Amino acid sequence: MSQIAARTGPPAEVTAGLLAIGLFESEEAPEDLREAASAATSSGDFSGKPNETALLYTNGAIAAPRLLLVGLGEEASFTLEKLRRAAATAAKKARSLKVRETAFMPRSPAGFGTADTARTAAEGAALGLYRFDRYKTGGEDANDLPESLHLLLPEAGEAADRAVREGESLANAASLARDLANEPSNTATPEYLAEVAREISGRHDMQLTVLDRAGIEAEGLTGLATVGRSAVNEPRFIVLEHRKGGEAPPVVLVGKAVTFDSGGISIKPAAGMEDMKFDMSGGAAVLGAMEAVGALELPINVVALVPATENLPGGDAFKPGDVLRMYSGKTVEILSTDAEGRLILADALSYARRYKPAAVVDCATLTGACHVALGDHAAGLMGNDEALISEVRAAGEKAGERAWPLPLFDEYTEQIKGDTADIKNSGGRFGGALTAGAFLKEFADYPWAHLDIAGVAYGKKGNAYTPKGATGTPARLLVEFLVGRADTSPDEGGTR
Repeated sequence: MSQIAARTGPPAEVTAGLLAIGLFESEEAPEDLREAASAATSSGDFSGKPNETALLYTNGAIAAPRLLLVGLGEEASFTLEKLRRAAATAAKKARSLKVRETAFMPRSPAGFGTADTARTAAEGAALGLYRFDRYKTGGEDANDLPESLHLLLPEAGEAADRAVREGESLANAASLARDLANEPSNTATPEYLAEVAREISGRHDMQLTVLDRAGIEAEGLTGLATVGRSAVNEPRFIVLEHRKGGEAPPVVLVGKAVTFDSGGISIKPAAGMEDMKFDMSGGAAVLGAMEAVGALELPINVVALVPATENLPGGDAFKPGDVLRMYSGKTVEILSTDAEGRLILADALSYARRYKPAAVVDCATLTGACHVALGDHAAGLMGNDEALISEVRAAGEKAGERAWPLPLFDEYTEQIKGDTADIKNSGGRFGGALTAGAFLKEFADYPWAHLDIAGVAYGKKGNAYTPKGATGTPARLLVEFLVGRADTSPDEGGTR
């Protein structure tokens, strides 16, 4: 990761190998850069449309030998998300040019000050530099990373420096989540995720509990034990606790981590099954969020629960028609072994009760139905507490990881009523995301929100700061949510 720092001063005097500036549509460059930028702006080759770029060689007109113009679009519609993408665009260009030192002059959206601008620009730049190429011959070569990236701000100082560190922490959360999800499943086993949790615990003095197969069975986590029963790589139940909020009840984060999902006995089609290594993206995002929580020393209590398992066919695999008595005591009839994520989440949600939580947020690549409903552009958001749902949605808007509220009408609960058990693990084809949410609701008797990230956790194409593969969603949303909770906590004694 490049060193990102806030600084101030005339951009024309910056001696970095590349100076990048954001310009709105039809906007002229600042006066001291106008001559250097004129070849692109006066010719019409650059008009300032979103993420449009023009690379110019300055020939001594300014101190920097290269000037990169980055389009910001219309000023009236400029947002933090567009700033995040512009910063990523600048950072990626610096990397492609193998420039060692880069400077970027961000612009502030209306209503936002220097701190928000610095935080978002640092976040976007760090996200834009992400790659996952460790399995390619010659991959993981950091020699093309810029050594430093300076953000040219109207004012620098302690507040700006702190904002930059927060932005980097958000990006680090997403990058860790991306790394974990991008890893092949023969590497990223349940025990591998447990080892990552151990590393986070050690770095940030968090409490850690990891249950192995025997511990999971002894605890009575029937859903997790059953889904992982036929896998050679044993399941793990990971509990990571950040205790910086005194006696206040914790926020609990729950992340589905099916490290490979074949569908079990209800096996999936072969085409595209390789993407089922991403079925642990919810757990990856929760671990990424906990890394940021620790780095930021948020003055609240946060508990992460990550049920981790593979879902594979075998002689000992669970079958359609089986009935399970879950950790809560409720019985579940299995209609499809490919609806396994809700089984392991149900146990984790029931386990969360012991903490008497202030709120619980779970995230999971749960249903293809949600992907069909919302496409690649928003997670589905459900829950039993409207204030919490609004809070999670607002955090997603700020993070650029949008979540769209979906209903949990009583009729969806009717669809999952069981014939031979209390409920069944599939409500049929129609409303699949909502019947899955209704299933989880049966195990949540506290303020609870559910994020179905099936459409946004990974993809075949990216944007300015998201490459192909894992996106890291919703790690940054979770951190924004927790930062908001910390900022409104009665305990203001944190060191963030």
